[in-house]
Amino acid sequence: MRFIRDGIHFYLIGIVILTLGIALTIQSTLGASPFDALLVGLHRTFGLTVGSWEIVVGFTMVIGNALAAKKRPEYLALVTSLVTGIGIDSWLFVLRDLVAPVTLIGQWIALSAGIILIGLGVAFYLQSNFAPNPMDRTMLVISDLTGWSVTYSRAAISGGLVIVAFLFGGAIGVGTLINALISGVLISMFLPYVKVLRNGTGKRRNKMAS
Repeated sequence: MRFIRDGIHFYLIGIVILTLGIALTIQSTLGASPFDALLVGLHRTFGLTVGSWEIVVGFTMVIGNALAAKKRPEYLALVTSLVTGIGIDSWLFVLRDLVAPVTLIGQWIALSAGIILIGLGVAFYLQSNFAPNPMDRTMLVISDLTGWSVTYSRAAISGGLVIVAFLFGGAIGVGTLINALISGVLISMFLPYVKVLRNGTGKRRNKMAS
């Protein structure tokens, strides 16, 4: 019951949706999100899978978040990096032959669907209290420290990631720019609706318990 109360179902649904979106943007070849572009660049430069680099970079961000917030590291966040890494590699394996667009229209469809799913997935797992995503925890830490909105905080992080991804030959393209500009907007747009769904689920569970 504790896991249900913490919203593990929203967490798992969010991760599945998010990683599918990430895989679609990578398969579009038009440019992944700034964070995922970095992961692809590290994969191209040093080997290992894209999902493996998700885990490595996630650990680095957990330590950075702790230092910035002057708190103990949220090691449970590594669970999210692990699950996300596995999800990315799994979806890339499944989609590598199913979604390999060769036309510009196909690429844009894959990219658009991926960006929307990423925003929806983040909105879902932010409703859980199970294990935060290091990247999105960084977004919230910056928002708390600066007073910026989620949209501005994510845009600032995205700008820095694009620079590093470029240095490693990451999957940067027009999709990267679009993702950086509107991902925070999409998350903010989806959050109120997912919160209503989360609250409605909680009320029904309480009624059943009583």
